[in-house]
Amino acid sequence: MQEIFKSIKRSAKRIHKAINFEDFGYCETKNCSGEKQLKLDVLSDNIIEEELSKVQSVKVLASEEKEKPIEVNESGKYLIGYDPLDGSSLVDVNLSVGSIFGIYENSFNGKDLVASAYVVYGPRVELVIASIKVERYVLRDNEFMFLEEISLNEKGKLNAPGGTQKEWFSFHKELIESLFKEGYRLRYSGGMVPDLHQILIKGGGLFSYPGAKDRPKGKLRKVFEVFPFANVFEKAGGYAIDDNGKRLLELNVNDMHETTPCFFGSKYEIDRVKEYYKEKDAKRA
Repeated sequence: MQEIFKSIKRSAKRIHKAINFEDFGYCETKNCSGEKQLKLDVLSDNIIEEELSKVQSVKVLASEEKEKPIEVNESGKYLIGYDPLDGSSLVDVNLSVGSIFGIYENSFNGKDLVASAYVVYGPRVELVIASIKVERYVLRDNEFMFLEEISLNEKGKLNAPGGTQKEWFSFHKELIESLFKEGYRLRYSGGMVPDLHQILIKGGGLFSYPGAKDRPKGKLRKVFEVFPFANVFEKAGGYAIDDNGKRLLELNVNDMHETTPCFFGSKYEIDRVKEYYKEKDAKRA
């Protein structure tokens, strides 16, 4: 496992350099979701594939940018699902972006995720690793230095609601408005990595990407985004559930790019989600 984390660190340094110096323009290609790819998306994907392929314990790599997983080492043990550059459309306006990694055994189902990590490329580069506990590192003098262990409070102050508001169901809108009425502050950049990182570092809050009228199953992908962050939040003492109140890490995957509604937060906020969502089917009908 340590060799995988070393590989992720090498990838992060190379992607950080690419963000600073490479072209931000679009390629002629699209990813498997039909989204036009930035040159940085493709470059980041290639960097990570190259670095992780060198690790003998890695058997399979699955990228959000590719339709199907690839086998890299037949004798390997781990399957890795990753989003090479989450929020890449924010790069040209100089907002933070990130890379997300989920490390699995046997399958890409939530129960088989054994560790996860993410990198934030912002004013400084930070790495968060969630295995037994959640540890935060910062890049200094080209090395990742340990900063602190991350843990969440029972209740936070931040509210990061994803999706298009006009497409929200009424019960979700009521949930979000109720938190603002309690004094929660809006913190939403459009990047999953920086928004969830902020909630983790500030001690709590709610990040939500619901099922909506235009996207009943949400937008965020289980294997590449949702499961890895669910592991981070649970290891930090928080919670991560779907719109039925089920732990995200109890969900299975039928398709590599399958999405799910998702909610990440402290205990208080997740309890509020369950309260507002308990009669969602009747309210949606």
